[in-house]
Amino acid sequence: MPGARTPPRRPRGLARVRPTVRGNAVLGASVVLIAVGSALGLRDVVGLGAAGALAVLSSWVWMAVRRIDRGRGALQVGRKVEPDPAVRGNQVTTRLVVAPVQPTATALGRLARLQISEQAAGELCEQDALRAQVVTHPDRIAVRYRLRPQHRGRWALGPVLTSRVDVFGLVRAAQPLGAPSTVTVWPRTTELSVRGARAFGEFARSAHGARTSSSDDSVLRDYVAGDDPRRVHWATAARRGQLMVRTDESAGMPPVTVLLDRSTLPPPGTARSTSAAEDGEWAVEAAASVGISLLAAGHPVRLVASTGAPAVEAIPYSPGRRSEGTAQLLDQTIDLQGHTSRRDAEAGLTATADALRSTRRPAELTVAILAPLGPLARQAVAAMAGDGNHWAFVVGPAASPELDESLGALRATGWHAVHVDPQRTSIDQAWDRLMEEHR
Repeated sequence: MPGARTPPRRPRGLARVRPTVRGNAVLGASVVLIAVGSALGLRDVVGLGAAGALAVLSSWVWMAVRRIDRGRGALQVGRKVEPDPAVRGNQVTTRLVVAPVQPTATALGRLARLQISEQAAGELCEQDALRAQVVTHPDRIAVRYRLRPQHRGRWALGPVLTSRVDVFGLVRAAQPLGAPSTVTVWPRTTELSVRGARAFGEFARSAHGARTSSSDDSVLRDYVAGDDPRRVHWATAARRGQLMVRTDESAGMPPVTVLLDRSTLPPPGTARSTSAAEDGEWAVEAAASVGISLLAAGHPVRLVASTGAPAVEAIPYSPGRRSEGTAQLLDQTIDLQGHTSRRDAEAGLTATADALRSTRRPAELTVAILAPLGPLARQAVAAMAGDGNHWAFVVGPAASPELDESLGALRATGWHAVHVDPQRTSIDQAWDRLMEEHR
């Protein structure tokens, strides 16, 4: 980081060593003995004092250079995070085990004198300190603790900090052990009512006609009263203990593109406590919620974030009603950040809208989460419409000329668009309003 000062690095492999209370007492006594012996000319007293100081110094050097992750007494760390990836605001359980690489007497003795503490990024536990349950066994130390990540992203967990004393109790060494882990945090999602959203498919069929399905398009869903009993998949029903029916994923289920305008996110480095950052997270969670809900309804879905160099053809559609599709879509949201400037934001949205318009598939549907649009972006996004298969949230805190012009331009070209204030409107409320606008 420009202008940042980097603290001097400790040579790799050296531990941070400090005398214990006993070590300080021995050092103090040694200094007194050396001083008194020198003043009185008593060589034996001087030698006794020097022996005490030498013992502390030798222990200091030994503990500083001795690695606890190498040699016959090497220790290792195992860490497991569940669930992984995590979801913002949901609890995560971490299990940590410190054990010898080989159960030698040296390793077990080192383990018995070991104290450990865990390190975690502030984004994983900013409100609560880590409260761990520690169980010590002769051959391992097992730790269990919970985290509640508060921010989307990838955050470091570890390495473990170890503290140990030498066999004489003269010095204490602190040293990291093991490699850090990365905890991936998905945005929170809201389950949206998509029963009424089947109008997406009905509208597309009326405009473009249904496609002919094949056996490869058959997927399973929960049985709903009124389904044809001949479509019950009995093998899966017996295995799961509930009725499942075959349905055609492709027929009447057009692909959906969820367009996220990164102008809704604040520039990198913005404090997370600001309203702009909270509104940005609302936009990301809205995009993820819409995508996941339409995936569950059977639509192939992709998430496209605005960028100055869009390659929209390379962004795959996640398969509807499949768990890997949900993970694929949520993974795309983890590292999303805002543009560095408003100019870059407008240029990125303009380029992305142009690319989506030129590569649009027949019957493809678009749901956009937008900030109030500038003149260039307003023209490019409005031009994406044409057959009425476009819906948009325009996210902003309050009414403004730019917001009104954006809504007017979108609606004039056939978009179904609503204004949303994230501070006052939940995602499911915004979705219901958008569906009412469609009707």
